[in-house]
Amino acid sequence: MTRADQTTRRAGERFPQLLFSILPWGLAALFLLALPYVFGANSTITIMNQMAITIVFALSYNMLLGQAGMLSFGHAIYLGFGGFMCIHLMNHFQDEGWPVPLPVLPFFAGLFSMGMATLFGAISTGRAGTVFAMISLGIVELVASFSIVVSAFFRGGGVSGDRTLGVPFFGIEFLRQIEVYYLISFWLILSVALMYLFSLTPLGRMANAARDNPERVEFLGYSARWVRFFSFIAAGFFAGVAGGLFAINYEIATAENLSVQASGVILMITFLGGIGFFFGPILGAILFTTLQTVLSLHTDLWQLYVGVLFLATVMFFPSGLAGILMIHVPVIRNGHLRDLVWPYVRVVLPAVIGTLGLCALVELIFHSRHIVGGGQEMTLFWVTFHKANPGPWVIAAGVAFAGIWTSKRNAPALTAAWHIASDPSKRGTALL
Repeated sequence: MTRADQTTRRAGERFPQLLFSILPWGLAALFLLALPYVFGANSTITIMNQMAITIVFALSYNMLLGQAGMLSFGHAIYLGFGGFMCIHLMNHFQDEGWPVPLPVLPFFAGLFSMGMATLFGAISTGRAGTVFAMISLGIVELVASFSIVVSAFFRGGGVSGDRTLGVPFFGIEFLRQIEVYYLISFWLILSVALMYLFSLTPLGRMANAARDNPERVEFLGYSARWVRFFSFIAAGFFAGVAGGLFAINYEIATAENLSVQASGVILMITFLGGIGFFFGPILGAILFTTLQTVLSLHTDLWQLYVGVLFLATVMFFPSGLAGILMIHVPVIRNGHLRDLVWPYVRVVLPAVIGTLGLCALVELIFHSRHIVGGGQEMTLFWVTFHKANPGPWVIAAGVAFAGIWTSKRNAPALTAAWHIASDPSKRGTALL
């Protein structure tokens, strides 16, 4: 066999693998293209835009925490830097008449945030762990203070723009929300793909090694500090891209995006999704955005419920939603997932019902103590009743107790079924 025949044979063997690796990205692109036609309302498209921006931001944070093991309390400043730079460039290009289209601006926003990440990363990535976390906390407080003092860039903490006044991009002026959606979707696919490819590079692999055992990395001849530094720079770039998309979507950049609160929110989102998996922050961003936009329309206590969910995740499911899904992969491969359906129904369904009963009690207490003067009625789960009626209180308490008690009572059976499904050799030793 000649060398040309060998090369052709190898190319033919690699083509199915290449096609299999590209297929999920193509399906994701088609899914994003079809979403506006399924959910055509402008309000829904706005939620999807927010969700996409949060996904890019959460994945950039996961490059620090999940891949390199750097717990940062100040990652939001790079989102803020990117947003402010995008707005300034938008206004400058419009005033000067420069033919720079709007879809390019997130790239410049990412470059500016990458420059700031280079500056701050040089003084903060020397060590990981608690030292890095405290330095990041000090930096975010410093930048938040400067946002009020330095008016040349931050303009007193906020600056606005108009995306429709720029040069049209192939005739598109971005007047409609769906046009902005496709712009954000393009950057979403591109950013997610690049961050995934980064995780496969030698630098991305060494970031995992520096996270797990920095001493061994040093022993092998690599610098754990430089690995963290370059990962920090890359994360800053994609956070800046997310900030640019935020500025384009909302046409404003504020100091709130620079605060430690914004950094805490993205930490919570990433943990909810699962920091040990690449797709974990995607799940966390989707869940949090849904809770923020949908749940907040029905209750003023949505942040309380999100906080309790975060605590429960950290205490009982530290691998997040992605971890819960991934532990079922071996069970699915063994063909024993059906053995867990009924045990899950007996445990999860009562737990959900009991949780709703607890939420009802919390809402009743909140309404009774913070009721608007003169208001004697409240609506809970689409049912309106008088606040002095003891019936809703008794029903809520009874549902909460019965649901939680039933779930706890059935939990041992679920544990036994799980052990059997995950290890088929134990099938003959089932607990009766």
